Amino acid sequence: MNMKHVPLLLAVAVLLPGTIQAQDYAVGADISFLAQAEKDGAVFKDNGVPKPGLQILKDHGYNWVRLRLFHTPAQLPNNLEYTIALAKDAKKLGFKFLLDYHYADDWADPGKQPIPKAWHGKSHEELVKAVFEYTRDTIAAFRESGAPPDIVQVGNEVINGMLWPDGKLPENWDNFAQLIYAGINGVDAGRGNNPRPKIMIHIDRGADLKRTKEFFDKLNSYDIPYDIIGQSYYPWWHGSLNQLRQNLEFMAREYQKDIIVVEAAYNWKPGNYLNKSAPFPESPAGQKEFLDELNRVVTETPNGRGKGVFWWEPAVRGPLTARGFFDDQYNALPVITVFDGFTRH
Repeated sequence: MNMKHVPLLLAVAVLLPGTIQAQDYAVGADISFLAQAEKDGAVFKDNGVPKPGLQILKDHGYNWVRLRLFHTPAQLPNNLEYTIALAKDAKKLGFKFLLDYHYADDWADPGKQPIPKAWHGKSHEELVKAVFEYTRDTIAAFRESGAPPDIVQVGNEVINGMLWPDGKLPENWDNFAQLIYAGINGVDAGRGNNPRPKIMIHIDRGADLKRTKEFFDKLNSYDIPYDIIGQSYYPWWHGSLNQLRQNLEFMAREYQKDIIVVEAAYNWKPGNYLNKSAPFPESPAGQKEFLDELNRVVTETPNGRGKGVFWWEPAVRGPLTARGFFDDQYNALPVITVFDGFTRH
């Protein structure tokens, strides 16, 4: 089943290069674990005052949330019902909403892209149909709940494909492209009369120009209609801010797409640089400096193509608390203030 030439009724938004505008720039956070943390008793505080986590982010200039969706998670909370409820809470406070499809029951990332249990044994054609129908039906559910997404990621960190082994890269590019098409068509079929969400293709090569070029050159050969390049950037894995800057400049000029660093984080206490030199101190002050510099790099992307930064899980608890915005007593750290004076008008 070749979907490469299937007609697509997709309205592609035209964004003129220029200065960053308020409605254009995403000051974002992936808060997929926030509701679970608060349900489990976490009371987040800002200057010692207890507040809902979403309100704290809103008070400090955040205007977007990112939420992941698993198909049928056995352990993690991020099913459709949970994600819709969190999206509705965010929309009530005026946040825009980026929906991150993992197309898996658990984490999908460059090292693993597991097929949902419900789809085991399906042929490629059946997987294409399943991706389309699942995307259509879940987008419709968000729409009917009053919390439709504004951006949709079709897959999570798909540098090595999705739904392995069927859509594994580099060996199965045709299959992968058809699966991506199916997801995009599902978004369009599920949105009803709502505006079409922008489509993001997300990889994890923020500071890797060579791999970014290899992936998007090949992807673009399939004429896949997407609006935004999403990149993950964790410096201990991906490289320096200068390498990120070079890649952002390359992507902006080569692909003429908007770009968002859709996952980033840095520790406020030692963890990732125990045996090597750190670009910033792993301290509350160093964490804040990292986000400030990261945002500066993104906003300086040529032609206004740098459209935002999302922190990965500011309210995460457990082993990854050191990457969040709150200390061990749930008090907001200095990093929360980075966007207090950020001009968005």
